[in-house]
Amino acid sequence: MTDSVLDAGGGQAAPAAGPTPASSPSANGPGAVPGALAVKAIDMTKRFPGVVANDHVSFEAAEGEVHALLGENGAGKTTLCNLLMGLYRPDEGRLFISGRAVRFHSPRDAQDAGIFMVHQHLRLVESMTVAENVVLGWSKPRRLRFSPRTVEKAVAEAADRFQMPVDPSARIWQLSLGERQRVEILKALYRGAKILILDEPTTVLTPQETEQLFSSVRDMAAAGRTVIFISHKLPEVLAVADRVTILRQGRSITTVPTAGTDADHLAGLMVGREVSLEATAKLAEEPGPVVLELEGVSARGDLGTEALKDVTLSVCSGEILGIAGVAGNGQRELAEVITGLRATTEGKITIGGTRLSVGDPRAAIDLGIAYVPEDRMGTGISPNLSIADNLMLKSYRGKTMRSGPVLSGRKANANAREMIKRFDVRAPGPRTLIRQLSGGNIQKVLLARELSSEPRVLVAASPTRGLDVGATQYVRRVLAETAQRGVAVLMVSEDLDEILELSDRVAVFYNGRVVGILPAAGANRQQIGLMMAGAA
Repeated sequence: MTDSVLDAGGGQAAPAAGPTPASSPSANGPGAVPGALAVKAIDMTKRFPGVVANDHVSFEAAEGEVHALLGENGAGKTTLCNLLMGLYRPDEGRLFISGRAVRFHSPRDAQDAGIFMVHQHLRLVESMTVAENVVLGWSKPRRLRFSPRTVEKAVAEAADRFQMPVDPSARIWQLSLGERQRVEILKALYRGAKILILDEPTTVLTPQETEQLFSSVRDMAAAGRTVIFISHKLPEVLAVADRVTILRQGRSITTVPTAGTDADHLAGLMVGREVSLEATAKLAEEPGPVVLELEGVSARGDLGTEALKDVTLSVCSGEILGIAGVAGNGQRELAEVITGLRATTEGKITIGGTRLSVGDPRAAIDLGIAYVPEDRMGTGISPNLSIADNLMLKSYRGKTMRSGPVLSGRKANANAREMIKRFDVRAPGPRTLIRQLSGGNIQKVLLARELSSEPRVLVAASPTRGLDVGATQYVRRVLAETAQRGVAVLMVSEDLDEILELSDRVAVFYNGRVVGILPAAGANRQQIGLMMAGAA
């Protein structure tokens, strides 16, 4: 039997054979055998000027399956999903949905075929209610009049049916990040999603919220839906996925069941060489004297509301203090007040006993504070400048980069070549523009600049966010070695496993306050998760 080719823009083309169904249904947990194919991509190719993002990629996922996509940054995962979503059109290749070949001309065509994507950066209108966001822009079923009460009732019924508790009348700004993500998923399910793509879905979740999400994902698969799961966190992939497809340098390498494999094997497939994911924990040493100290520090956020509330904490020489918390609970403001980018309203900050002038980045630099911000491209680095220029942004006033009264390009290039070698930056040379580098190499340049100043304090905010497995392991190793050299390291991260792996102590933030400080060794993840949610 053959199926006709369905043109999603309307009309039909010549008959084409559909893909061969796989074996019996899945949805019994990770590693189960998949059912009939929901999506099959054959030799999908997408070219951009100077790069082939997808090079004859083949991929398939079955009904009732959780299928993970893994690959380093730039491996082609996002491009493939954009092809599935109708955001891009392939230059070559064929796409089958439930056995029918389709050609999508827009994201609406993909949604009409039951394909939806929940992006890493949620796309909700904060001033609107949950119900309004769920139906925003959705024309089915059509009604002459919008009835908020009717819509809220329908959304409440959907939330109950899909076991995603959320108040339909609540406004988005009133919700936690975990609840907002639920709204995005509920929006897709309410609109009839059969194939759901989740892009880095656990980035902003507490451990409890992550487990709840995994439970919901398994329920979706049990109901016959297909979930395509994109994540850099290999333990999560092994915990929730049935199969994994590996992409490397724009090509599909292999598809393996999660049963019988491990994180080291998957990491090796991703990077093309043997990789060890053993813990990067720094050597156990007694910390030295207190270097960084905050006493009763408060500060306002960008909207003028109080973002930090009476924060008191300290970091010793040779110690890594991990800051745990769901994004938006004061961590960014904490990093900015320490580095002089934000003024405090109360309290004091001292570095080695010397009081820091608030709101003065130059004073922070002069006292030996280095900063790796979470927004590396917007705050940490200048993408349109070269590697050499970025590496001297903090040192150009000194004599080392000058020949008499003028900057020396020769000295800047020599310094850059040394840093490129020392920090293993993969780049053609010192004059390469930052925007031409991968995310991992950009982070290496940023670390090279900050650590070459021999700081007393390093503030690292989400230092591995968005990095692939190789770059993540490198950055974690650098942080551990930096602490071993006696630097006081304050590390902000939304990855609790990363915090527990690297830190000596963990300070938990909730609603701008420190709700607890505890040793990382033997810490209870569930207890920390409750503290992150304000429940303990």
